[in-house]
Amino acid sequence: MCADKRTGAVALQGLEVQVGAAKVAKYAAGPSGDTLEIIERPRGGLSAVLVDGQRSGRPARVISNIAARKAVSLLGEGVRDGAVGRAVHDYLRTHRGGQVSAELQMVSADLATRTLVISRNARCPSYVYTEGTLRALEDDSQPIGIHDNTKPSIVELPMAPWTYVVQCTDGLSLALSGPGAEEALDVALGRLLETRPEAQELAEALLEAGLRAEAQRPRDDISVLVMALVPDTTAGRIRRLSARMPVEPPIRP
Repeated sequence: MCADKRTGAVALQGLEVQVGAAKVAKYAAGPSGDTLEIIERPRGGLSAVLVDGQRSGRPARVISNIAARKAVSLLGEGVRDGAVGRAVHDYLRTHRGGQVSAELQMVSADLATRTLVISRNARCPSYVYTEGTLRALEDDSQPIGIHDNTKPSIVELPMAPWTYVVQCTDGLSLALSGPGAEEALDVALGRLLETRPEAQELAEALLEAGLRAEAQRPRDDISVLVMALVPDTTAGRIRRLSARMPVEPPIRP
């Protein structure tokens, strides 16, 4: 049975998990220091991992790659999200002697528990939109890699149609709190969610808002990750995944 997109009424219908992401590097600073990974969970579902490495450019990219690779490896082995956050912290702290930090955010659609699991070791809030209400998850959580006994902030929600989870790195918050911003991040997000966009559309719209606020010259890496649960109106059991990235032309000698 079809869903009414405006009322969200659903009967005898499955859900579709959508993951969308968009990112851009800090202006004139080399490669982005943010790393994004997506992995299929062994007991069913998807997990997305977003890591913001300390500083920017190539050194930050090395740090975020280390943390992201460890996280997806553990998730792929069936380790629970909270334990993954702790283990990645311990790994990074041991690997780099407690001298570097990273902000680790994860969101999972866990089909074994039929829940969305939101994990944060970041200063940036995550945003959850469900039942027509937008709220920020701002529980105190520390970046990984530095302090003893660092653990993630975990929120678990039942899977329901028209639920969105939005995570971003601090570059977006910086852009949308600056003098060039048309509206604050939470205001922009609330406005965009009124139309119930697809996950990729929402991620790109937020990134574009950040770039406009920064006159296309972002002062920090900006990454946006969106996971959405929408009514499944497709016939069949097809799964789809796509990605797009620009490739710079070679430098002529």
